Order: sequence, then C-alpha cells, then structure tokens
Amino acid sequence: MKLSHFNFNLPKELLAEFPAENRDESRLMVINREKKTIEHKLFKDLINYFDNDDVLILNNTKVFPARMYGNKEKTGARIEVFLLRELNAEQRLWDVLVDPARKIRIGNKLYFGDDDSLVAEVIDNTTSRGRTLRFLYDGSYEEFRYKLTELGETPIPKYITREVNEDDADRYQTIYAKEEGSVAAPTAGLHFSRHLLKRLEIKGVKFAEVTLHVGLGTFNPVEVEDLSKHKMDSEELKITQEACDIVNEAKVKKKRICAVGTTSMRAIESSVSSARTLNTFDGWTNKFIFPPHDFSIANCMITNFHTPKSTLLMMISAFCGHDLMKKAYEEAIKEEYKFYSYGDAMLIL
Repeated sequence: MKLSHFNFNLPKELLAEFPAENRDESRLMVINREKKTIEHKLFKDLINYFDNDDVLILNNTKVFPARMYGNKEKTGARIEVFLLRELNAEQRLWDVLVDPARKIRIGNKLYFGDDDSLVAEVIDNTTSRGRTLRFLYDGSYEEFRYKLTELGETPIPKYITREVNEDDADRYQTIYAKEEGSVAAPTAGLHFSRHLLKRLEIKGVKFAEVTLHVGLGTFNPVEVEDLSKHKMDSEELKITQEACDIVNEAKVKKKRICAVGTTSMRAIESSVSSARTLNTFDGWTNKFIFPPHDFSIANCMITNFHTPKSTLLMMISAFCGHDLMKKAYEEAIKEEYKFYSYGDAMLIL
C-alpha cells in the first residue's frame, strides 16, 4: 500500500477543539469486520459488547506538562520549548523541540519563568527543530522536576487553536494514568469514565495495563510514498508479567481481547512470542504497523478518528481492512463525527 491510499478530505470543522462534556458520552461508531456493518452508539454503550473474562488492554502512561515558553538571552524573543525526553537526569539534559528554531543555536541560553528561575543552555542541534538542552538549576532533582511541572503546560495538539485551559490538565489525561512519561495522551482511553470502568469490572471484564510513553514520532508525517521506507521514532515500552498472564489466559479461553488505542496495539504487537502469546518487555519499540499486518494478540480495538496520511490511520486500515475503513471514514464525515485527540471513538469488532 502507498501513502496516497491514506489521503482523504477532512473538513476542518470536524477537528475537535474541546472534549465531550462527559467522557463516556462521546459518540461511538461500532464496526463489525465479519458482518461489514456500521452502527452509531454512545461510548457508554461499550458495556454491551463485553462480558465476563473479556480483557481490555489499557495504556497507563501519564502525560506531563511538556510545553514551556522561555525567552532568548539578549533579544528576549519568546521561544516555545517542547520537552520530548530526559536524556540524563544527573546532568539535566533533555531532548526538545524549539519554535522558532532558526533563532536557536548552540551556546544560546533560554530563561524561563517571570523571575528567570530556570535557565537552559543549548548544547546540540539534533534535527531542524530538535535541540539538546542542559538545564541550569541549583535545587535538588525533585525540586527541578517540580519546577518543570510548574512552568510547563498541558501539551494539547497544535491543531487546537484555542488557549490551554484548566480543564485540559484533567481531560487530556486518562483516568487510569499512572506512569509519567508521555508528551501526548493515548486518546482512545480518554473516553473512559470511572463509572463505566466500574460497570465493566462488575460485569467481569478484566484490565491488563501496559505502559507505552507516547512521543511525537507517532504523529510525525509520513513523507515517503513507499510505506516500508518510513522510520518510526522509538518509544519507551514496558509490559509486565501480570499483564501477560491476564491477556494469555483470555487467549486460551478465546475471549475478546481489546486493545484500547493504537498505542496499546503497538505495545502488544511489539512483544509477541513464536506461539503468538504476549511476552514481557522493558525497552524501546519503533514498531510501525501498516497493511498488510497479521495481528497476534487483540481481536478487537477501540480508537479515535485519525487524520489523513497518519501512521495511526495506517494501523486502523491494517486491522479493519482498507475498504471497510474507508467506508467507515466516509460515514463518519457524513455523520459529522469529531476527529483526532478530543474527538469521538470507534470500536472495531
């Protein structure tokens, strides 16, 4: 399959600027791959599709406030700094993106906070927008991390044109987020309310938690027509023995195993045994899933509606079947489903 197979016209007004008023009352499109049917529901109707001993695989990563604004020394120019990953805790080295990048060179210093209480020095250029920063801060490591949190803001996606508000800190985070490390939310999980999770638990549904820290690589544009030549950025992944036991038991019992989001699917497809069971994992994955792909673990998935030519859309095509996916997306646009991070959801059975 080629990149051009994943292009479509997405009306701008369908990009969600705000989340649904209640998490579990966003819309839910239900696709049955076997019957080739499409139904329109609400997310809380998910309860009707799962039974005792079925498993939902959740990505428990937590988004940190990765977007900061500093001022360049001498000129005072306002510079956006997007924290990607910590490279060295002791030396306070971070991999970041800067904007506008043309103004930021090795040796430049950036000042953060009204009182310039945090300073960073540019020590390397990594890509056209990428830089390595060394933060200069006198306090302990814990105080330094607290300072980053205090100065940072919730990294809602750039397509959202409004200012970040107080609600975003809560709503751009799943209710089961635990392990801090993502610069973007695993958005399919944003639809789960505490009430819905409790109802699923009472019904006997089990939850297996994995941790995939979402980097910006997931959203990097694909710029090659031949998909096999696209390289994904690596993202940190951890799968515990407990998660493997829950999933593999469900496989033996031939139960529904549902990957909640493309990040959960990417996580489990990164660590499959020769017997097609889930293995433990502690490291980095650069797995890129596009058609054709033989999925080993999950037999259904929950996902949001993705933007044209994205790696996320390619995964959905591989799982759903390209023609059925195209039909579903045409229907979603016609029915004015909301797309992307704060948008509506899809359940693929």
